[in-house]
Formats: sequence, C-alpha cells, structure tokens
Amino acid sequence: MTSAPALLTDSLSADFTFCHSGGGTNCVVDGDTFWFRGDKYRIADIDTPETHGPRCAAEGELGARATQRLQALMNDGAFSLESGDRDIDRYGRALRIVTRGGQSIGDQLVAEGLARRWDGGRHPWC
Repeated sequence: MTSAPALLTDSLSADFTFCHSGGGTNCVVDGDTFWFRGDKYRIADIDTPETHGPRCAAEGELGARATQRLQALMNDGAFSLESGDRDIDRYGRALRIVTRGGQSIGDQLVAEGLARRWDGGRHPWC
C-alpha cells in the first residue's frame, strides 16, 4: 500500500511594505523582486516591467501596477518559496518561485497582464 504524497504547507508570511533601493526586511522592490527576512529574492518564473529606469512611460506605469499587486499578493496570506533551475542570479538575488496553495503567484501576475513568463532573457516593454 502506498501513501499519498504530502501536500506542501505554506508556512512563510510577513507584512510587506515597499522599498525602492537598498536593503530591506520585508518589502517589495518592484513587480518581481522583494526582500524577505533580510534576503533579496527575484521571482524566478516571471519578468515584469522596470520601475527603476523604465524605457517609456507605459513601462513605468505597468511596472508600478505590478509592484503594487505583488505587495498585495505577498500580504494575502502564507506562501512558500520553491527553488527553480538556478539558485542565484547575476545580481546575487535568490531565485525562487513564490507559491500559495501550490499555485505560482507569478502565474497570477501573468494572467492579470502585469508580467510575462520568464524565457531566459529580457525583452522590451515599450
């Protein structure tokens, strides 16, 4: 007799504010980057518009919406951080897929038109 696999339990949570540069404790930098418990994370499965040096006004506006939405999602309850293909990016950020109830928060941002699936390269938003 085999047992069913254990379900992942979301056990991480914090009260996320906004932070635009420098270190942070629990804060959202932009639509795909946040600080949690003193470590900087990049959401591994998505790409969002730039807010720090956007190439056009439309990118800046969409990036601001993505940032606000990520903050709301991160504050919406317990979550999990899952490893992906790589552990750390070239900027020293930990690369993780953020999930809640087994569903990717990145997928939710993509479905809402605030992000696109990460395909290994940056593409213009303008």
